[in-house]
Amino acid sequence: MGLKIAIQGIKGSNHHQVALDYFENEVDLVECMSFHSLVDHLLDATADKGIMAIENSIAGSIIPNYALVNDKNLHIIGEYYLNIHHNLMGLRGQTIQDISEVRSHPMALLQCREFLKTYPHIKMVEDVDTAETAKQIHDKQLKGIAAIAPKVAADLYNLNIISPDIQTIKDNSTRFIIVKTTNKELPKSEINKASIRFVTDHKRGSLATVLNVMSDCNLNLTKIQSLPIIESPWKYAFFVDVTFDEYDNFAKAKSLLRIMTHDFKVLGEYKNARI
Repeated sequence: MGLKIAIQGIKGSNHHQVALDYFENEVDLVECMSFHSLVDHLLDATADKGIMAIENSIAGSIIPNYALVNDKNLHIIGEYYLNIHHNLMGLRGQTIQDISEVRSHPMALLQCREFLKTYPHIKMVEDVDTAETAKQIHDKQLKGIAAIAPKVAADLYNLNIISPDIQTIKDNSTRFIIVKTTNKELPKSEINKASIRFVTDHKRGSLATVLNVMSDCNLNLTKIQSLPIIESPWKYAFFVDVTFDEYDNFAKAKSLLRIMTHDFKVLGEYKNARI
């Protein structure tokens, strides 16, 4: 039996594709219809690791997932960038003229809006998952309904790709993080990226001072995302990704940031997947 890997969605989803690409050995998929459910499987040990989409090159950050990782004390142990290919698919024999409704995840619909606008007879309907719609079309033999989903879903559910690569921007990728409840994965010599969270003083220049410290420690900031702190109105936490050549540089920055910021937390230390 392989690792139990929790994914958002079902077989045929982009999360499934990442599981196939990232984990080279055979894995047992734990299909979850929400990211909250995915986290629950990690916390109750019915899954060993989880895969969560965290940002897209077109649509931006998936902000609730930042909060989930922090609030549930998950550890980011890796990352994976997947080039996204959105394909319009339906039952075999169906053409674009036969389709009256397309169902998919809201983000997939957003990323394919320009293509769909050229077919005004097609109604767009939001669904919970790309592959789930493809599966329903197969299971219920739904005529006139199409899904927007990865090619792996068409293969799994015996659907016809009516129109391939319908996303508006062809260079479209999503960053996924690999998470678990503990963080003992890599030796320091292999770590060259980290995700951290902190809160700064609510005064002018406090964030700039923190960023200068990172620069002085030879850290390269690749992502910064602010989230409001619900219990403290108008106060924000910052989620930051940094890369570095030497772990000692990050260790030095950590010691300084623990002094300079509030609620400092390392969310993960792992390999930079963009190298």
